[in-house]
Amino acid sequence: MEFVYALLVLVLAVFVAAFILLVVGTIYFDLSNSEIPLGVDQPVKLRIVHSILIGTAVLGKILEKLGLCSQLGFTRYMRRGKKLGEDPKLFIKDLQFGKVPVRIYQPRAPSAGRRRGVIYFHGGGWMFGSIDSYEPVCRYIARESESVVVSVEYRLAPEHTYPAQYEDCLTAITHFMKTAEDYGVDPACIIISGDSAGGNLAAAVCQTLVSRPDLPKVHAQVLIYPALQAIDFSLPSYQQNCAVPILFRERSAFYVLQYLKGDASFLEDVLEGSHMPVDVKLKFRKWLSADNIPKEFKVRGYKPKVPIECSNEVYEAVRNFCEPAFSPLLAEDAVVHQLPESFILTCEHDVLRDDALLYKKRLEDGGVPVTWYHIENGFHGIISLFDNGRLSFPAGKKGLDNIVNFLRSL
Repeated sequence: MEFVYALLVLVLAVFVAAFILLVVGTIYFDLSNSEIPLGVDQPVKLRIVHSILIGTAVLGKILEKLGLCSQLGFTRYMRRGKKLGEDPKLFIKDLQFGKVPVRIYQPRAPSAGRRRGVIYFHGGGWMFGSIDSYEPVCRYIARESESVVVSVEYRLAPEHTYPAQYEDCLTAITHFMKTAEDYGVDPACIIISGDSAGGNLAAAVCQTLVSRPDLPKVHAQVLIYPALQAIDFSLPSYQQNCAVPILFRERSAFYVLQYLKGDASFLEDVLEGSHMPVDVKLKFRKWLSADNIPKEFKVRGYKPKVPIECSNEVYEAVRNFCEPAFSPLLAEDAVVHQLPESFILTCEHDVLRDDALLYKKRLEDGGVPVTWYHIENGFHGIISLFDNGRLSFPAGKKGLDNIVNFLRSL
């Protein structure tokens, strides 16, 4: 009996040791293949945040192998955060707009008139994020800008693919516009906002609403390091920041494929640029070209890539990339000209930087007023880490304050 007991202890010890080695080895591999550039805000903190994210993914994979839960479900749970307690300055309530869950933040202080309304679409690569995980951001915006904020819980990939997320966001904003006065909001002062994947959804929905005469005009849009196209993953920022946490170039392509199809079968084709025919790339070149990016954003190195052909099979599988509802950067000029005043936030060390810079130029060329704030020492996701305890980033707080100042100016 003692022998069996000792054997079980030995097996358990070996398993635990193997588990620790696997976790440490995987984390070390991912960290050694990442890059924290000089000048990034709080580089040690960023390395810690990145390590936590990698460790969560690795542990989720192990639990999946053991049959205890899915890696995706575990990662979502760990990233979800929690609903905070009552706020002395805000009324907070969970509702549904149509069948879409939302959380509304209304300032408690009396107002002389109707307030501005801000609808927020969270980031997370269309796969992660929730109204709980974005609770600190939305509370801060509501308190500091004295606005009514609506945070939207849209469906996530890969269980739900394009255009489910876009449709949920469109449903939510349509309902909000029609019922704005019920929440003390001026229907003529509604702002559509979002970060990362949520910035993509905000831009797409905003474009759709220019052709909706039955609804009030959108007053402004706030796009925080938005993902705006899936045609070219070789722009300067994708090359310069390909391995900068929190969003790698490869993960960016992985997320758009999960959003589109629920799998990443053509990941290498997308990364190589062989997912789009040359004539399609040439068609969009006037809007999607490194030539339209200011020279100062190319000094860290950029090598233009020669267009290559693709197979019909790949193109047919991803041709929805060309739809403006998926890639808002590709909208026609007639739509862009009608867009409202805009605020765009970019980060220097972010693969999505150039998506936003190209859209900024399109808006300005179309006569749309643009307020641009660039975080020189910023990285992707920094806004959501503005108030993250000991892992908070001052540059993220400064960026969020600039967003609040823009809202207060409207």
